[in-house]
Amino acid sequence: MGSHRRDGRPSATAAPDLPPATTAPDVPPVAGSGAPPVAGAPPATGSGPLSDTARLPRVETVPKARAAAGRDRYFDTLRAVALVRVVTYHTFGWAWAGMVLPSMGIMFALAGTLMAKSLERPALKVIRSRVRRLLPPFWFWGFFVVAAMLVHGWMPGWQIVYWVVPLGDPPGNAWGEQAWEILWYLRTYLWFVLLSPLLLRVFRAAPVAVLVLSLAPILVVQFLWAPPDDRFGNALTDLATFLFCWILGFAHRDGVLQRLKPLAVVVLSLAAIGYGGWYAFTHQAETGSYDLDDIPLAQAFWSAGFVTLLMYAKARFGIDFAWLARFRRLDRIVTIFNARAVTLYLWHEIALILAVPLIDQFWNVPAFEAYLPLESQWFMFGVGWLLIAVFILLCGWVEDVAARTRPRLLP
Repeated sequence: MGSHRRDGRPSATAAPDLPPATTAPDVPPVAGSGAPPVAGAPPATGSGPLSDTARLPRVETVPKARAAAGRDRYFDTLRAVALVRVVTYHTFGWAWAGMVLPSMGIMFALAGTLMAKSLERPALKVIRSRVRRLLPPFWFWGFFVVAAMLVHGWMPGWQIVYWVVPLGDPPGNAWGEQAWEILWYLRTYLWFVLLSPLLLRVFRAAPVAVLVLSLAPILVVQFLWAPPDDRFGNALTDLATFLFCWILGFAHRDGVLQRLKPLAVVVLSLAAIGYGGWYAFTHQAETGSYDLDDIPLAQAFWSAGFVTLLMYAKARFGIDFAWLARFRRLDRIVTIFNARAVTLYLWHEIALILAVPLIDQFWNVPAFEAYLPLESQWFMFGVGWLLIAVFILLCGWVEDVAARTRPRLLP
């Protein structure tokens, strides 16, 4: 894949480098808000026939976070932490960040879980709904990015159609590369959505076998056939890299993970992590880095083992993070991150880019120069998050419009 990076690239000052708070089952991954209702939980209001109301058990007091139509705060928290890790990586460029938390693998696994649940309805309706939720925020963001690149001399060809529907990597010039390079995730997600009806049918024919064999494509790509270094090759490599994680979401939704033996899951997961780590350190990228984003095979196996353990812990032990409701501010942040995940993902690089000239202006204020750590990347990290918050307030309403709900500044 050359210099194509699975997780984007860092900001200009860093080292060289999803899907609204809604419980509808068709929420996109980076914009999704939760997972299937916890087994055994009481049905939500209006979920059963009115004639059965008298037979419903009496509902005791429930924390708001758990009462919100079956939201799963464990998955919500995983998604929020994954997004924080993405922003951190793009600020500092730490190669080890992907090993500490393989964010993209986590988000694809959560998306696979939600997609399997959604496909209990007609497939075409589900796909149409997912695409509708994804594209308006992308178009809104893309308008500003494309306009800025045109002002800076970009001359687009017919490939500009990928800025309408990102089935391939949208084109751009070098000036805007740091902004548009992250779009590989949206392109890969969109293809997984389109392929999910077929993938789910194949998975349900032989669940465990298909889950294990979903690592075969990345082995083929790595050792038997090298995809071309173009849009087709990039898309194929990304699909092969994260196919296991997507299928793992199916396995969680269908209860397959819960039925597996703990010893087998732990041993195989640690073996996958070990192989991925060994391959990363022994096949470092051209830059001399062991960054998983530059080494698809290592990314695939490390993410497979790591995310399997996270998902299996949920399936086996029923972890729900209900305690999060006791920390109102933290709980509120998790909710906002899930409700505005597409906005956060799309705009975070622009926020980091804008943080640089903004901090440059601080040097002109003697008090700022004297008392603020203007040279620190941690300071840029903080300014970046402030700008991300501004973008969430200014642009997050597009996700509400895409979901056909009333636009709000915050969920």
